[in-house]
Amino acid sequence: MHTAINEKIGKYRWTICSLVFFATTINYLDRQVISLLKPTLEKEFSWSESDYSNIVVAFQFAYAIGMVGAGRIIDRIGTRLGYAITLTLWSIASVLHAFATGAFSFAVYRAFLGVTEAGNFPAAFKAVAEWFPRKERAFAAGIFNSGTNVGAILAPLTVPYIALHYSWKVAFIAIGSIGFIWLLFWFWLYDIPAKQKRLSKAEFDYIHHDREETGEEVLQRPSWGSLLSYRQTWAFVAGKFLTDGIWWFLLFWLPAFLTAQYQLTGTEISMPVAFVYVVAGFASIAGGWLPMWLVKHKQWPVLRARKTSMLIYAFCPLFIIFSQAAGSYNMWYAILIISLAASAHQAWSANLFTTVSDMFPKSTVASVIGIGGMAGGLGGMAVSASAGRLFDYYKKLGQIETGYYIMFLYCGLGYLAAWLIMFKILVPKMPMVKLKK
Repeated sequence: MHTAINEKIGKYRWTICSLVFFATTINYLDRQVISLLKPTLEKEFSWSESDYSNIVVAFQFAYAIGMVGAGRIIDRIGTRLGYAITLTLWSIASVLHAFATGAFSFAVYRAFLGVTEAGNFPAAFKAVAEWFPRKERAFAAGIFNSGTNVGAILAPLTVPYIALHYSWKVAFIAIGSIGFIWLLFWFWLYDIPAKQKRLSKAEFDYIHHDREETGEEVLQRPSWGSLLSYRQTWAFVAGKFLTDGIWWFLLFWLPAFLTAQYQLTGTEISMPVAFVYVVAGFASIAGGWLPMWLVKHKQWPVLRARKTSMLIYAFCPLFIIFSQAAGSYNMWYAILIISLAASAHQAWSANLFTTVSDMFPKSTVASVIGIGGMAGGLGGMAVSASAGRLFDYYKKLGQIETGYYIMFLYCGLGYLAAWLIMFKILVPKMPMVKLKK
């Protein structure tokens, strides 16, 4: 059915989805480098766990602040130019890590990377809102969001190798330079549907056929204060604040967990880390596919399909609470369970972002995602700061595994808490926002 539709109306929108997918891959490839070089950098610069967590927090704080500004700027200057600027700047920031000389300079460059990488998701989801009808947005989001996993897969397969055979400085420069290649394709292939000459009229009409039923308005750009007056904004904020930190914890501490728990080092970490993100990559796509399938084949309303899918994904991370116990028999049992939790996050995230375009006009999507992204960054800071101090405390006691158990407990419960706050308290019916004049 999906193939038949594409043949009839065209499929240029999937070219756009591919561009956003590769940008998101680069985004996560760049931010993952430091976690894989952590053992090397710890030795060279004599870092403690708190030093590392402070560097992570510098990234997250800047990312949180950057999300609000990036979303607003992208809504004003447009997706094409906004995406290009943010990717250029974060590529420069990534390369600059090679010139760091200690914890402070690393924190400065991480902050620069954070504030510039913040533009990726507001731009990406604005592109999806511009280029896809409502019923396809979660699926498109799931596809490009799987780029986060591809980036996290490529990093352990390349970064340790580059660092081992060349140096950690070369690893930052080589990975950070990839974004400049993407820019060439972006300027060649991207424009909004109304200006894109490669787009057929049939596909243009298909992309916009459900605009009337969503009540979308394209000209109004309310202030941040006005957006914060809507319960829909706070629902997205709650979902991001409670769950983003879990993903970031896995992203930045999974290699360290494998070293602490199973004494893996160097390239030994590559395979289990890559496995986690391979599985999660497929789940990101499946997470966006499930609500679309429920709409098409079960005739469910879009919002019912979205909420039900997210509830299913919220239950899956509970198993991570038992990952250490399972891993005491075989490390790969723990890896499988962590893979399930990472997969659930990606499926959850693909739909969480799409709730914004479910409830807000396209003209405000990047701004609302920016506000939620700031909340996610603040939640990530809280998790990272707590993790660093927990691990330092329990490492002194020779009980580092207790620190990881506490963090995994939060990882298991965060999604259910977020779902209940969003869909039982704040927006049970997910009404579409009517912008105030």
